[in-house]
Amino acid sequence: MTANQNLFVAIRDAFPTDLDSTAIETADSDPLFYTWRDIDRATARIANLLQWLDLPAGARVAVQTEKSVEALLLYLAVIRAGYVYLPLNTAYQSSEIEYFIGNAEPSVLVCSGKNFGWVSKIAFKAGCTHVFTLNEDRTGTLLDRAALHPDTNTPTHRGADDLAAILYTSGTTGRSKGAMLSHGNLLTNALTLKSCWGWREGDVLIHALPIFHVHGLFVASHGALLNGSKMLWFNKFSPRTVTERLPEATVFMGVPTLYVRLLGEASFTRNACRNMRLFISGSAPLLIETFNEFRERSGHAILERYGMSETVMLTSNPCDPKDGERRGGTVGFPLPGVGLRVRDDQGQIAPKGVVGGIEVTGTNVFKGYWRMPEKTKEEFTDDGWFKTGDMGKVDESGYVVMVGRSKDLIITGGYNVYPAEIEGYLNATPGVAESAVIGLPHRDFGEAVVAVVVGKPGAALDAPLLIAEMKSKIANFKVPKQLFVVDELPRNAMGKVQKNLLREQHKELFA
Repeated sequence: MTANQNLFVAIRDAFPTDLDSTAIETADSDPLFYTWRDIDRATARIANLLQWLDLPAGARVAVQTEKSVEALLLYLAVIRAGYVYLPLNTAYQSSEIEYFIGNAEPSVLVCSGKNFGWVSKIAFKAGCTHVFTLNEDRTGTLLDRAALHPDTNTPTHRGADDLAAILYTSGTTGRSKGAMLSHGNLLTNALTLKSCWGWREGDVLIHALPIFHVHGLFVASHGALLNGSKMLWFNKFSPRTVTERLPEATVFMGVPTLYVRLLGEASFTRNACRNMRLFISGSAPLLIETFNEFRERSGHAILERYGMSETVMLTSNPCDPKDGERRGGTVGFPLPGVGLRVRDDQGQIAPKGVVGGIEVTGTNVFKGYWRMPEKTKEEFTDDGWFKTGDMGKVDESGYVVMVGRSKDLIITGGYNVYPAEIEGYLNATPGVAESAVIGLPHRDFGEAVVAVVVGKPGAALDAPLLIAEMKSKIANFKVPKQLFVVDELPRNAMGKVQKNLLREQHKELFA
């Protein structure tokens, strides 16, 4: 790494010699071919536009657009220009966007044209002076304005500790907090994964993940870009279309939901996977049934790994057989440069096989939470290890096994949902006295969000209407799949709601 550790410099240095070869091919529409030269020129134009706006140092650029190659180019342009990228889930609704914009105070916001009316009102009210649009079909004011600027740009100097991105991750209090990731966090982790996952010349990545979180934006995109590898780009995941293109690819990354859907596609066979080198899964626990069925069907053992917004990747099952087997039900070993320990209920370092809270350290671990110094301090130990909030153990062979989440997190379809946030919206609904939100096993989504609600005296609550009301307020993946209206919630002697009893009562709901 050079003194200028701007992540974009490392990415551009990895471009192949033939800049006119294809870097990205769109795969779920009429094919478009983007060369490495196109990436350099397009990101230069957008970076020049941002710099022409004369933004303050460390300015945040918030982005809520549908997935497209141009959206990826926007991300690369932001870090090229030395600003801070703030991706926002496309499912977020007005109350959520209002919080993120108010908290992050971005100088620039880019949204889909269809949402410009309501998003721009929130942005301008919060003091964000520049709002652009970007659509899936390569239209929008961002591209129109960028086209007026030169197609060369010298990347802004950035050090390893300079902020590159803020990713909002929900908290148990119900309010999201922004994890601050530096250029060094992202670059060192990406280079580690390049080595550990054996990226090689000729690799082709099927990119079918969203690009508003770590998995799709950093792990997948950085992997291909830093290896100079072509991407087959899917704006939306389709099991049939992906299966059709598998023979042209060598690497696929997905959340467990995508693997379940591939297994439901009749054309997904060993022959379709004949040129594949590596299938990687993350963002949610992979059921052992899915792991075994996939290996039998495809001939490939899925490589499961573990990471989070605050740390990017932490552990991985072995890629090379000489380093060990890929074990279903585990997330492998700590990556090189990552320290991982388990602390038991008494606060002592747990021996192998004993479950406790997972703590980590390394150059990949984030700088802290945006404008939350007390929360940051609370989440780190006195000796500087980050408390992940995940429960797990290290088995006798050194494999890390995840067993639960101390922060009551629900992971549905690879997306994080915190019950406290959903309960807050439900409890504010007229007629609702209290609520409890739980996650239940679901074959497709891993876990499904379910709510149990108690009405106020005299209130006649209607479950479908409550769900419809929630859909107008929060992202669809957070909305309960089922909602039950009951007379009271189960509580222990201390008055705490016993969610374990609710989970047991409804555990077969999606069986």
